[in-house]
Parts: sequence; structure tokens; C-alpha cells
Amino acid sequence: MNVYAIYAGKRFLQFALVVFIGINLAFVITHSTPIDPVEQTIATATSFGSTSPQAVEMMRQSLRELYGLEGSLWVQYAVFWKRIVVGDFGPSLSAFPTPVSVLINRALPWTIGLLTVSTVLAWTLGNLLGGVAGYYRDSKALKIAGIAAMGIHPIPYYIVAFVLLVVFGYLWPVLPITGGSQMNVQWGWNATFILSVLRHSILPVASLVLVGIGGWFMGMRSLVSNVVTEDYVTYAELAGVSRRRILFGYVMRNALVPQVTGLAMSLGSIFNGAIITEQVFGYPGIGTLLISAVRTGDYSLVIGIASVSIIAVSVCVLLIDLLYPLLDPRVKVS
Repeated sequence: MNVYAIYAGKRFLQFALVVFIGINLAFVITHSTPIDPVEQTIATATSFGSTSPQAVEMMRQSLRELYGLEGSLWVQYAVFWKRIVVGDFGPSLSAFPTPVSVLINRALPWTIGLLTVSTVLAWTLGNLLGGVAGYYRDSKALKIAGIAAMGIHPIPYYIVAFVLLVVFGYLWPVLPITGGSQMNVQWGWNATFILSVLRHSILPVASLVLVGIGGWFMGMRSLVSNVVTEDYVTYAELAGVSRRRILFGYVMRNALVPQVTGLAMSLGSIFNGAIITEQVFGYPGIGTLLISAVRTGDYSLVIGIASVSIIAVSVCVLLIDLLYPLLDPRVKVS
């Protein structure tokens, strides 16, 4: 147990270092941008009429305090970390005076739901097809399915999203192509809202699943092809064990270990995969929110999304590192 405690301590230090460096990079990049959120806000506020210089200066001073831009760069850096610690990113420029944390909390469940469902579906279907194809290598139908999966895999997911948008939105308009739910449906845990959310998520999920299946398929097929040559599989076949039981109880069960690691890493990187997909389908997630923030120069919102993404991904990777030695005893904790 002492060995595992040392291992966990090292992983915690790595986690803290990654978060520290990542958030510092977010601070440096946002402060290097030529867009001044204070001056942009003042320009927007004064564009509707004349304002006295004294009022403008008072507004400028208040906004600098509000956005944490008062004082030297080191003072701004200290204020930045104080806000990070308490989760206060200030108000949004594009949705003033709504706090950044409120906007992120609204968008985060949509992205997590979309990417979790699509990642798990792609992983399940890809591994199932890959395992069966690796074991039944003479099946023509599985060979065709493998060719299709590998053919779609290199295509960028946003290209697949555009194709689905054209096909099911215009040529055969049977599915909604924009938004997370129907506009006139009341939000809540009711059947109407849930069904509306599911219908609106079909195309975004499909665009990510179709591209993701190929990678899991090829990986699982290769792993199964190696496992089927093991002595215990040959012995089970000679002993008269059913091929179905051999496939699922012996072959795929042993081949799934590295695939489970890959799934955990994919879930840990959940913020990477849907920015353009969300934009294509007008999905109200973090990707759409980030693009909107960049377009409007929403300084606080960009920092908030970047910081939350860095922390969330780092926490997921940390949990994977801590749990994996407990799940697979062959992993050495050193």
C-alpha cells in the first residue's frame, strides 16, 4: 500500500503541474491578444449616444476592476489566480452582466452528454464489430463492415456532420438540424423535453460515432487476431467449448484491457471533439460558447472555458492513472 501511496503522490504532483502550466498558458495567451475587453465594452456602450469624458473614465475604471485588469501585470496575475481558486471568472462581455460561471454551467451538460454518449457508443460498436471480425476472419459481411468503418475513419468529423446535415436536413428532412431541443418545449425532467433532446442529438452523435468506430474497430481486430493464437484459446476449441463463449468469455475479455484504457483516455479528453460539430448543428454546448466568445472578443469567457477544460481533463486523466493499477494488476506502480 505504501508503494501505491507513493505512486498516487507522484500522479497528484503531475496533475498539479499540468493544471498550473495549462492555466498559466491561458493567462498569457489571453493577455497577449490585441483585443482590449474594457475598451471594446466602452465602445459598445457609447455607440448609442454621446457620453461625457468623466463618465467614460469612471466606466473604464469600474470595468478594469471588474475584469481584473487593474494594476501591473503581476497584480493582474495574482487577481487571476484568486478568481481561479474560487471559480469566479467575472462577468461575460458578450452577455453582460451574466457571470461567466453561469454561462459555462448552462453549456457544460450539453457537451458532456453529447461526447459521453457518442464516445461510449463508438467504443461499444467498434469493439464489438472488431472483436467479431477478428475471430470470424472468413466472414464476407464483416470484411465489408471493416472496409466501411476504416474508410470513414480518416474523414474529418465535421465533413461527416455536413453530409448528415444535407441528407437529413434538406434532401430527406426527417430530423432536426439545429439546437439542443425544440424551442417551445418547457425544460425539465419530462417526457416531451427528453424526447426532444434525444431527437436533436441524433445527428451530432451520429457524426461523431461514424468517425470514431473505425479506430476502435481496427484496434480490437488486431488485438483479437493476436489473442486467438494463444494456447488457452486453442485448448478451449479442442475441448468443444462453443465459439460464442470462446469469443466473449476468453478472447474479447482479454483483448479489452488496452481498449478500456483508450476509452478512459477518450473520456478524459472529452472537450476536444465537438467544437465544430456543435457549431454545425447549433448545439448549445461548450464548443458553440467558445466560438461565440472568440468572435466577440469575450476575454473573461475564453479564460473561463479554457480553465474549466484544463482542470476537467486533468482530473479525468488523474482518476484514470489512479484507478488503472487497481483494475489491472499487471500494471506496476513505480
